[in-house]
Amino acid sequence: MTDNTQGTPAPERLQPSGLVRRFLSRDKTPVSVLFLAALVGLAAGLIATLFEIAVHWVSEQRTEWLRDVISSVLPLWLAAFLISALLASVGYYLVHRFAPEAAGSGIPEIEGAMDDIRPVRWWRVLPVKFIGGLGALGSGMVLGREGPSVQMGGNIGRMVSDTFRLKDKEGRHALLASGAAGGLAAAFNAPLAGIMFVVEEMRPQFRYSLISIKCVVISAIVANIVFRSIQGQHAVITMPQYDAPVLKSLWLFLLLGMFFGVFGVIFNRLVTLAQDVFDRIHRNERRRYILTGTLLGGCFGLLLLYLPELTGGGITLIPSATHGEYSISLLLILFLARVATTLLCFGSGAPGGIFAPMLALGTLFGTFFGSIAQLIFPDLGIEPGMFAIAGMGALFAATVRAPITGVLLVIEMTNNYHLILPLIITTLGATMLAQVLGGQPIYSQLLRRKMDKEKIAQREQSEVVNT
Repeated sequence: MTDNTQGTPAPERLQPSGLVRRFLSRDKTPVSVLFLAALVGLAAGLIATLFEIAVHWVSEQRTEWLRDVISSVLPLWLAAFLISALLASVGYYLVHRFAPEAAGSGIPEIEGAMDDIRPVRWWRVLPVKFIGGLGALGSGMVLGREGPSVQMGGNIGRMVSDTFRLKDKEGRHALLASGAAGGLAAAFNAPLAGIMFVVEEMRPQFRYSLISIKCVVISAIVANIVFRSIQGQHAVITMPQYDAPVLKSLWLFLLLGMFFGVFGVIFNRLVTLAQDVFDRIHRNERRRYILTGTLLGGCFGLLLLYLPELTGGGITLIPSATHGEYSISLLLILFLARVATTLLCFGSGAPGGIFAPMLALGTLFGTFFGSIAQLIFPDLGIEPGMFAIAGMGALFAATVRAPITGVLLVIEMTNNYHLILPLIITTLGATMLAQVLGGQPIYSQLLRRKMDKEKIAQREQSEVVNT
């Protein structure tokens, strides 16, 4: 029997093999590139998950070492200083000796590579970022593992392209972006945020095409499946599940977003100032660079003993703040103190990210704002934890300038889907005000700053040669 309108036997069109042939004839995306994107997601998810496990292991071992030292000849404070200093020195040494591009979060390097203005030397970045990141984060410094996961994921994308000798520029670009998406999806257990981060935050560098979108989605899905297979499917941050706030309280979320819009611009400026200060201190000399980082790491070893709230990425601090374990005044003090410690650690050039520290800052000030709002407007029935979640998305949006990514990231990390409307309002207010004030996305600033520094260094070197 034949379908005269199509000229094709009806049973064949309904059979799976016929549908597959029709799909392949219409879809021009090379299947090999999609397969490589899945391979990139598998490797990116694996390395991001192993990095998280290794960071926790090093932190636990550091505590065990301190317990063993209690009964030895060294005082506890001295042992804490030396252990963290040693761990930090490993990270600083590896970065300066083998892969300077592994300093900081590494996300600007991936953005530069997507724009074909930065090289991707995966053979040296991957081991340095992994091992050096373990040292820096294991020392207790205020750094996150998300930026390193994105950079390592992007480098895996380029490694796969080189290994399989992929010549197509569009395919190589797609795999690089896929690795970044997979790294973030696995680091935060947030596949939608991983996809949107590449599409939205990296929009000046990301080449929008059907193959690129497909590869990014496939990589993020596979990477997240790898993470959940190893670490479980629970949310990264354990928080109460809040109901949607009353509509007449939404203006408070807009006000919070405006506060973060102003702070986001100031914070980005402070980050670059902190980097300038450290540049003047070590002057890119290896001994001074390593000594500065070693002393800084040792100081955070002391803080781990006496003020642990001021150390680490801050993810474990978020549930404590939202459960009301800190007073209003202490929330503000912790916020200001962690701003200082974040600037010290990230500005020093340690191989670590700033995602998690920013989320902790957003939580602290959001909870502070929500506690005050609860006292002033008790009839609204609002809870400070609502503003903590909104604050996480707002600060991310104001600094990174990616509001949709901020909304998705916070929702996936906290599993609070009922707060999507106040989250959108808060992040939109933060983004718009930051833009009005002339602020620039932090990773674009860092990339431009690094490029300017290298141009100045090349110019000075050429002048020396000429003279």
